[in-house]
Amino acid sequence: MALDKIQRNILMEIAGLHQVPEGAYNIRLNGKTDSRASTANIDIVSKTDVSGIDIIIKPGTKNQSVHIPVILSQSGLSEVVYNDFYIGEDSDVVIVAGCGISNCGGHETRHDGVHTFHIGRNSHVKYVEKHYGEGDGLGENVMNPKTVCYLEEGAFMEMDTVQIKGVDSTMRRTEAHLKDNATITISEKIMTHGSQHATTEFSVDLDGVHSSANVVSRSVARDHSTQTFISYINGNNECSGHTECDAIIMDEATVSATPALNANSTEASLIHEAAIGKIAGEQLIKLMTLGLTEKEAEEEIVSGFLK
Repeated sequence: MALDKIQRNILMEIAGLHQVPEGAYNIRLNGKTDSRASTANIDIVSKTDVSGIDIIIKPGTKNQSVHIPVILSQSGLSEVVYNDFYIGEDSDVVIVAGCGISNCGGHETRHDGVHTFHIGRNSHVKYVEKHYGEGDGLGENVMNPKTVCYLEEGAFMEMDTVQIKGVDSTMRRTEAHLKDNATITISEKIMTHGSQHATTEFSVDLDGVHSSANVVSRSVARDHSTQTFISYINGNNECSGHTECDAIIMDEATVSATPALNANSTEASLIHEAAIGKIAGEQLIKLMTLGLTEKEAEEEIVSGFLK
């Protein structure tokens, strides 16, 4: 990898990598592929019509991983990338994505990524995505991820998404379509500060018999930042769905939450929850009696909440 110190630090933040990973990977740097490797079971191919890649995973692939991080370290860059994943049936794989921006300049730097998953019958996919930003504060860091998931019969997808620092504006959209006995679980963690804004939209169609979804978002809004959470679960068959938004609000921040359920079958079982509030005073007092300052106690509570 031809990465400098700043770029390597970003890679560590978004993908936990100190060096070239084992298995299949594609590292995108400032709008171009920096390095890539395929394996016997996982092939990564550049698209010819738009910017992006196809990741093709053979049926029966087990205990393998794919890393596809994106790094932007030039102020003023703007890109839209389309990545498509084709996971063969009876597979069990981990996919690690994410985008990191280091913007030291007066221009907006922006990454819009569209990831589409086609998950074969009885396959298990764990998808990890982390967004991170840094810089001198003169130019905005903007990330707009969109994830579209198609789950075939008996497929299982686990999504773990995190955004905890340095992203000035984001529109995060996820949609999923599930067939019989398919399951999706989504865990989102977000922290905003300063004047940052984050919007999250989930839309899940439970089309199959005994399909299920569990969507959980945890967030912390600080300073003058704003957050909007919207979630739709559509129960179109005998299915079960749960959506939950928990938010801690601090300083002068604002949070809006709209969990929505649409039962289009008498056999659909759907639940939604939403809770927004400040840190409880008794929590602060308890930690301060152990020797922490009020600020240290706040940080400890926030850290535990977002774990």
